[in-house]
Amino acid sequence: MAEIQEKGDSGKGGGKKRAKKSSTKVDMTPLVDLAALLITFFMLTTTFNKPNTMEINMPVDPENEEEQIALKASNAMTIILGENDNLYYYFGLAADNPEVIESDYSANGIRKVLVSPQVKGNEKMTVMIKAMDASRYKNVVDILDELKITDTRKFALVEYSDADKELFAQQQIGQ
Repeated sequence: MAEIQEKGDSGKGGGKKRAKKSSTKVDMTPLVDLAALLITFFMLTTTFNKPNTMEINMPVDPENEEEQIALKASNAMTIILGENDNLYYYFGLAADNPEVIESDYSANGIRKVLVSPQVKGNEKMTVMIKAMDASRYKNVVDILDELKITDTRKFALVEYSDADKELFAQQQIGQ
């Protein structure tokens, strides 16, 4: 509360009357209480940004591998993440010696391939993502983002196999 204190006139001298000087003093205690209440209110009512995450369901390791269903070559697309942010893809299986095509992470690169009728038109199409040892974690995140953007439902993170290494050696890619 604001308080005004006035000094009384001593009454001495009987001469000229001067205007009384009034000093003002502002009591800051209620303002400190109000500030504490406001800080408490905003801390309790603020919601913090939650990080956006992509849910990935990891498969359970089967006890016998005979239960796994073999993937047909017509329903397979493989994306290989190479070193120096290189990206390669091919349709089919590595054992069939398909043509490996180099691409990039742009909208006119792998995204255009993922929305093509060859991929989107086939409901059974499974995209396999294989990362070379020299690829970066950022590349895996980028390709998962592209799969999310293109609404690709069936994909798997697969180990870069010896068949892929032989395919790259035959076509002299990444040498």
